[in-house]
Parts: sequence; C-alpha cells; structure tokens
Amino acid sequence: MEFDFPRSVVPLAAIVAVASIGLTSVMTPSTVFMMVLPSMIVFSVVAFFFGMKHGEFRASP
Repeated sequence: MEFDFPRSVVPLAAIVAVASIGLTSVMTPSTVFMMVLPSMIVFSVVAFFFGMKHGEFRASP
C-alpha cells in the first residue's frame, strides 16, 4: 500500500485527538490543552519526520 502525506497524517491526528480528549476525563481540561496537547503534537511531528526519513533510507537500494 502506498502511503501519501494525507493518508499518513490523518490517522496520526486522530490518535492525538482521541488521546487528548480521553485525558480530559483524568486531568483538568486546561492542563491537557495547554501543556499535554502541544507536547503531543511536537512529539508526533518529530516521530513522523524520523519515521519518514527511516522509511526513505530503508527503501533506497
């Protein structure tokens, strides 16, 4: 299956959204949306970038 950018980012955004909404049942929403959500977004962008570069490295002959 070929993955293009939207097909890769949409599940990642859905996972971050579900996790942040789920955390609001345990923590206060202000803490989740001001502290946890930005760090989740930054980590997911960094992990996506490194995963993409690793995939390009593994696919090259």
